[in-house]
Amino acid sequence: MEQISGNILIRNFELSDYDTLIGLWTAADLPFKSKGRDTKQNIRKELQRGCASILIAELNNIAIGTVFATQDGRKGWINRLAVIPEFRKQGIGKMLVEKAESILIEKGIGIIACLIEDYNKTSLATFQKLGYNEFKGIHYLTKRIHPDI
Repeated sequence: MEQISGNILIRNFELSDYDTLIGLWTAADLPFKSKGRDTKQNIRKELQRGCASILIAELNNIAIGTVFATQDGRKGWINRLAVIPEFRKQGIGKMLVEKAESILIEKGIGIIACLIEDYNKTSLATFQKLGYNEFKGIHYLTKRIHPDI
């Protein structure tokens, strides 16, 4: 656990936080794949592989934000940044991203990226303020074995 600023605490996710994590995603209007990648078992597996970290931001023991950081040994990804609406624009998202970045940098990752769906203007603005630049000339393609993955 690490005290970041004031009464905000940013700590590592525990599997017992699963319902809280889903509640944060829901409150922030992030999609949730309840039958695929976002099941408790799949999140457990991802964390056990050692390639992911999930952080929870709390204020007075109440979860108000989260971020999911992953890496493949070459590139890091910031995923699922979520701050519940009543706590936005207070620097909590920035704190979460900076902590996620530091975890990735400690693992030797020098390129950190994020994917933001075009409807999510709030996340786009947040990441641009944090120094992330849109990378022109790449087409993002996926092949999904199942739509919930």
